[in-house]
Amino acid sequence: MTTEFTSLNLRPELEQAIVELGYVTPTPIQEGMIPLMLTGVDVIGQAQTGTGKTAAFALPILHNYIHQRLPQALVLAPTRELAVQVAAAMEQYGKHLKARVLAVYGGQPYGPQVNQLKRGVDIVVGTPGRIIDLMERKVLDLSMVKSVVLDEADEMLNMGFIEPVEEILSATPSTRQTALFSATLPVRIRSLADRFMRDPQSVTIKKATMTLAGTEQRYYLVHEGDKLSALTNLFEIEPITSALIFVRTRVETGQLASQLSARGFPAEALNGDLEQNAREQILGRFRSGQIKVLVATDVAARGLDIDNISHVFNYQLPDDAEVYVHRIGRTGRAGKTGIAISLFSPREKRRLREIEHMTKQALTLAKLPTSADIMQHRENQVLEQMKIWLGRGRYQRERELIARLVEEGNDPMELAAAALKLARSSEKQRPVANVAEVVAESRPSHRGERERGEYGRGKPQGRDARRGDRDSVNKRVSHEAGMVRLKLNKGKENGVRPNDIVGTIAHHADIPGSSIGKIRIEDKFTYVDVPEDLVEKVLKHNGNYRIGKDKFTLVKS
Repeated sequence: MTTEFTSLNLRPELEQAIVELGYVTPTPIQEGMIPLMLTGVDVIGQAQTGTGKTAAFALPILHNYIHQRLPQALVLAPTRELAVQVAAAMEQYGKHLKARVLAVYGGQPYGPQVNQLKRGVDIVVGTPGRIIDLMERKVLDLSMVKSVVLDEADEMLNMGFIEPVEEILSATPSTRQTALFSATLPVRIRSLADRFMRDPQSVTIKKATMTLAGTEQRYYLVHEGDKLSALTNLFEIEPITSALIFVRTRVETGQLASQLSARGFPAEALNGDLEQNAREQILGRFRSGQIKVLVATDVAARGLDIDNISHVFNYQLPDDAEVYVHRIGRTGRAGKTGIAISLFSPREKRRLREIEHMTKQALTLAKLPTSADIMQHRENQVLEQMKIWLGRGRYQRERELIARLVEEGNDPMELAAAALKLARSSEKQRPVANVAEVVAESRPSHRGERERGEYGRGKPQGRDARRGDRDSVNKRVSHEAGMVRLKLNKGKENGVRPNDIVGTIAHHADIPGSSIGKIRIEDKFTYVDVPEDLVEKVLKHNGNYRIGKDKFTLVKS
């Protein structure tokens, strides 16, 4: 028997909003969670992104909504983008209740958020860092909160936000209802649930099996330093109508988009730093074909529902094979075929087995096109274009120009060759990139080094084996353009973990945890890369950073 929203006995105002949004049947997570949350019990929902989690907690919260002076519900989200999306959804669901919803997150001025809190807010949706800041400024009072939602708790753990989350939960009434949503339930998340939740009821939605039959999966072995050259060479010969390229961090989306554009392949970046309007404009241009290439992080690509993506490129591999499946599932949709291409550095080859196990399919090792292949492809394209124009016959003015040149004594064959030379002049501005052949495995990374990617889960990405591991010689130099290396006098001997570094810097400096680059932990010292434009902001908060009870200071390395 199919459940409908009308059978859940929600308030008429919510049912009206649901009907207006076109919802009829709840998703499995909604069907399982809404009745439980309406009873007031604590709940744990284990489900993937895109399963309808927001409505699963938003509708019960709004059903129990009553007007009061202070916030009655708090939703914690790992990223500003998710916070904005959740707040917008809750506003839609609660519009007939006139529920006041406020999204708060770093990177925005405090003034408007503080003013709105002073005027009165019913539901606050925010990132842990900004929530803590507003609490410390005495403008966010959580003493009347009846419901707290931890959305994507595992991502908050990966970003180093668990300690701020614990601090926030401690500031809310012990009688509150707590709902925890997480795709996975690692030990630290279970520990959090044990400490702050009362006999939680669980709803687990099995992972959807993605059909990848329509997707061709290929991979190429290239040195890390040659990935850009490999990508542009593939762009030369692949029949791309629209492409989605995945990287790890927000900084890298802009860098790669700029590098591709400079090489003659216009691309735009899609990341969490974009305002919602800018994001929608970019996606609108992508859907309409005005732009063909998007460079995105996994977080920014959430909710991206476009059926005609011809290619997905894993410029940098995800740490989780399941994320790989979700990435490539964005091509080969709606009965169409698609191509998923992954660039593996030698050190990443070990992860091939994980991916093949998850997809239940073997990835095909392919050879990159040679310079001769690319030149031949360019010539074939010119000939095809010539045949098309010859078939159309729409070049009367050009015939007149050629006739004038023939009258002046020029040979028609020479004229045709010169015309083609002129037509192909732009190719000289795009030389074929050189890519070194992978002939041996790179050396394993030094123990303790960790290259952080989106959410700090990055695994070491082998540098070009030809260059060697210079980092052990010169720790002052950051490996990424636009990043600066900082040093602190705590290391393995002090029990330092990457998540500790990310959490305290992101919280106190009010910067996205995902903007922090590589972290290298040695016995007595730790090195951390931060974006050049954020260095002064990070150093300004020296004296506030701590790992456990120990404070530490960052200095330029």
